[in-house]
Amino acid sequence: MSNDDRTTRPSTTPPNAPPVDASGQPVNVVERDLNDQDDDTRAVDEIITPSSNRTKEQEVEELNRKTAEIERKVADGN
Repeated sequence: MSNDDRTTRPSTTPPNAPPVDASGQPVNVVERDLNDQDDDTRAVDEIITPSSNRTKEQEVEELNRKTAEIERKVADGN
């Protein structure tokens, strides 16, 4: 396919523009998705991300405590 065969339309919005709805109002897609109570997508989300961020934060805190304990033992020479 040559460039002559393609029809190109200049975009009126920049590629990093926030999403808008049909009326042109901005849409906060993150909040919209968090408020979406659709059970089908919620099940998929839970399969893909089975644990909450809080759970992961707690695991990180526990690993940090263990790391600090090991570093203290190494520094003491035990």
